[in-house]
Amino acid sequence: MIDEVDEALRLMLAEEGLPAEGVDLDFEAPTKEWAAKLTSPTISVFLYDLREDTTRRLTGAQDEVDEEGTTLGRREPPLWFQLSYLATVWTSRPRDEHRLLADVLRAVAGRDVLQPRWLTGSLAELGRSVLFQSAGPVTDGEAATEVWSALEGRLKAAVNLRVVAPLARERKPVGPPVTDGLVVRTGADPDRRLRYEGSAPSDGFAASRPRVPIRRRRGGR
Repeated sequence: MIDEVDEALRLMLAEEGLPAEGVDLDFEAPTKEWAAKLTSPTISVFLYDLREDTTRRLTGAQDEVDEEGTTLGRREPPLWFQLSYLATVWTSRPRDEHRLLADVLRAVAGRDVLQPRWLTGSLAELGRSVLFQSAGPVTDGEAATEVWSALEGRLKAAVNLRVVAPLARERKPVGPPVTDGLVVRTGADPDRRLRYEGSAPSDGFAASRPRVPIRRRRGGR
């Protein structure tokens, strides 16, 4: 699921023309070693925090059916996770960094979901809305300086991106539907079948016989 969220962010930025010609897009941690190896302007989208959103947890398995209504299996509701990213720009000049960071901000601002056309794999199969927020606070109010300190890098301006996405759980298969009729075997008639109202021989049941009306005798007897 994490790689699918990465791909959705990449497609979202690509639709807005990012990265532009001569600019790279990277999802690696922006450490000192990473920065020292850069040879061209780079937009970094770094996943720095991942945690379950327990407020969205549901219970109770649900049936999954095909187009004809046949049950294929049962699956527990998905678990929801919050993924937090830092989007930063790395160039040799602060002016270029700010210009590219402004382009990133314009690409993500005002969105509240990741569009279905950007979703792949299990995210597309589940058909659930993937929530999105940009330029919000760092997770749980944690200072940005603490994040950069953990990366052993210098503090940079960044746009915080937050995605709430579902993690599909394993589907448990079920047996095929019963299509054969019930057969009762007795000593007198080993092939006698149960009869049901409205059934036809082609359904695997014997056709029901019409009921004979009960005749009452005169005099109430």
